[in-house]
Amino acid sequence: MEAAACLEKVLRPSRASPEQVWQVKESSDLDPVKPRGHQGHSSPGAQPTLPAKRAKDLKTRLGILLHKPELGHRIRTSSKLQLGSRWRDSSHEVLEWRESFDQLLKSKSGVTAFHTFLKTEFSEENLDFWLACEDFKKTRSKTKLASKANRIFEEFVQSEAPREVNIDHETREITRKNLSGATSTCFNEAQAKTRTLMEKDSYPRFLKSASYQDMTKQATSRGISKRSHT
Repeated sequence: MEAAACLEKVLRPSRASPEQVWQVKESSDLDPVKPRGHQGHSSPGAQPTLPAKRAKDLKTRLGILLHKPELGHRIRTSSKLQLGSRWRDSSHEVLEWRESFDQLLKSKSGVTAFHTFLKTEFSEENLDFWLACEDFKKTRSKTKLASKANRIFEEFVQSEAPREVNIDHETREITRKNLSGATSTCFNEAQAKTRTLMEKDSYPRFLKSASYQDMTKQATSRGISKRSHT
């Protein structure tokens, strides 16, 4: 029961959209939180802080728990109800998401639905990284560009990052070198690799998920109902 409660707490969707979450983080002080009793800055190359390690350990343990039939059923049922109720008014839009991954990413509701699904697979960091890169490209100030680049790299790209995305070593090193002269394109290769991974791996599973299948059925039935009343 304790494990199930923990899973439900982790998977409970935020009221804010993924884009809003990143923007709030970007406007706040993003310096790493230091454990009580410790002062000063950590040295370059230091190991991840205890909270970061505990977060990654928790993610691994929850991934194992997810494969237990009872817990997996509760997660799928919970997500099914959350997604089904949130996008009832986007019938036409919901059907467009299956046309292409681009269509999904163009839709704010689609991004939120996909993000909720990725949480059930413990891989939402891929979409969060992609969104962070999209926001990064809009930065005009060179000073802010450099600071944002370092924060994104430390959170998602560097080895043992708190929310490390799944990219190859070569791409990670290319991105690291790009930081020395940060431009709006310095994450392009890493972002493209992450996008391809989502499109070929997570996106097909999202379309086959019970949550999305229910949404398409609702959208289709609502469309038929509207036509029958005209």
